[in-house]
Amino acid sequence: MTMKMLRHFIAPAAAAGTFLLFAGCNPPGKSASAAAQTAETSSAAARTWVAPGDKDEFYLFYSGGHSGQVFVAGLPSMRHITTIPVFGRYPGTGYGYDEETKKMLGDYTWGDVHHPGLSKTDGLYDGRWLFVNDNANNRIARIDLRDFKTRQILGPIPNSMGNHGSSFVTENTEYVLVATRFSVPLPKGRYADPNDYAKEFNGAVSGIRVDPKSGEMSVGWQIITPPFDWDLGSTGKGPSSGWAFWTSYNTEMAHDQLEANASQGERDYAAIVNWRAAEAAVKAGRATLLDGVPVLDPAKVPGVLYYLPVPKSPHGIDTDPSGRWIVASGKLQPIASVFDFTKIQAAIEKKDFESEFRGVPVIRHDAVLEGEVPVGLGPLHTQYDGKGNAYTSLFIESAVAKWKMPPWTAEERADLNKVVLDKITVHYNIGHLVIGGSETRQPYGKYLVAMNKLSKGRHLSVGPSQPEDSELIDITGQKMAVLYETFTEPEPHFAQILKADAIKPIEVYPKAENTDPDAVWDAKDTGVTRHGHVVEVKMIAIRSHFTPDRIDAQEGDELVIHVTNVEQTPDMIHGLGIVEQNVNLVIDPGETKTVRLTMKKPGVFPFYCTNFCSALHQEMQGYLAVKPATVATAP
Repeated sequence: MTMKMLRHFIAPAAAAGTFLLFAGCNPPGKSASAAAQTAETSSAAARTWVAPGDKDEFYLFYSGGHSGQVFVAGLPSMRHITTIPVFGRYPGTGYGYDEETKKMLGDYTWGDVHHPGLSKTDGLYDGRWLFVNDNANNRIARIDLRDFKTRQILGPIPNSMGNHGSSFVTENTEYVLVATRFSVPLPKGRYADPNDYAKEFNGAVSGIRVDPKSGEMSVGWQIITPPFDWDLGSTGKGPSSGWAFWTSYNTEMAHDQLEANASQGERDYAAIVNWRAAEAAVKAGRATLLDGVPVLDPAKVPGVLYYLPVPKSPHGIDTDPSGRWIVASGKLQPIASVFDFTKIQAAIEKKDFESEFRGVPVIRHDAVLEGEVPVGLGPLHTQYDGKGNAYTSLFIESAVAKWKMPPWTAEERADLNKVVLDKITVHYNIGHLVIGGSETRQPYGKYLVAMNKLSKGRHLSVGPSQPEDSELIDITGQKMAVLYETFTEPEPHFAQILKADAIKPIEVYPKAENTDPDAVWDAKDTGVTRHGHVVEVKMIAIRSHFTPDRIDAQEGDELVIHVTNVEQTPDMIHGLGIVEQNVNLVIDPGETKTVRLTMKKPGVFPFYCTNFCSALHQEMQGYLAVKPATVATAP
């Protein structure tokens, strides 16, 4: 054996011996607690490690807040994978620059995405669509998970202002349910003095109908409500199938200084909505049209709406996987109130009401309350692991509380502190949290992601504008354990987790599916055609050239360019950027995009491929030659 071969065998053995040496005792100068912490960190790292080339087990869809977009990461790695543009332009994918997406965005330049909701079949995620709300401009959007593209933006929704209580998907995606954060005089556009708020202003809850095949959304019905500020909601399942629930703040109906004036009462009202009854009432002709939408007055259509007192200034109201237990949390009370839906049904049947408000029954609180769990300070939202445990975010404490759901023993019922099983610190001031499948009949119950509002310097400094903090927590054991921390751009509010094998996204648009009438696939079919003052271009993009690579126009012309990426190979994306013309198309394989622009000045303007596609990517360019407008001369 040569010395080189000997070293080959000795080196690994020496390394193994060193490892055993330090595993058997603490390194010099290192305490036992420090060694234990190192071991714990190594264990956490191993549990989130996804090797290069390997893939994550889950998708994580974050709402992007006032960015107007959706962020996509993988779990457990927490690595950002892509951004899905929804309510705002996104140059990276050319969203908002081609004619189709410009039309979808309309006149709005931004949106405020809060609560994504996955489509369901039989109470389980089916991997078809992701719905997201726009709190700023009263819209809702549908993302197709076949290609991770926004396919429809509906709105502004009539009679609705501030689409915050959204997007809550029913068991078979019959509806996406939404509710108003703000109340205004209705129909929208009518003026009333805010001093007459209680009398002249109204809110609404709406059922956005979803076509079961295409996913196309339309407004199905609305229920007019008093001017409460509807906050968050959830949909029923099992015994609560056909029902939906929203919290509200400001049942005081204050219109100014809400920080004080909307927190006067000891409780606020939750809405208990029988959406199947609302649907049936509209079909029976019991609605009136308001701004073209069938609207129900719950005082005139009994059975569609009830109120339930809940802890004051609540945020979340969350239905558990069985559909029996409903948990509401008030930001200003350190408890999570657990309500029994079977008792709610019994109370409705027996008319066990404590009062009525504007003709709508108020269910007697104590008749349906199962218990008030002392979870901690600033409870906001609750998620479920499918194993009988609930997890509530605590904004003030910067913590997550794990607690046992009913049924409780007599001993536990006598002291509900005993059902609080664990508490873990997060960093800092947690808002939402998410467990995969918590809104379904069968949660995944493996990971929890805490979405924390403040990061407070836990990252490299990036100046005054700080990112937000997200922490991955393992919930498989009796005690929770933080595994990983990452940072996101502002501002995730809620998220959804989906098993990776639940969807099979396409990576190429098949040629056979391209029905764009302006698509061309062969160089012989390309060309530049003039129709009066309109110059129309049919172009193909393929490694590594455009055909045609010269476009002639004249100042004042309208230029229409249709570009088809004729590639049928994954990842062969092409872009079309025209210098000084604000043109930015990104065309995926097999896709056709169109852009229209007016030639406002003469000159020669290069165009080029913006997406790196081949070794000759730099050579993929051409010219737009614009002649000066012809000036008529006097005779």
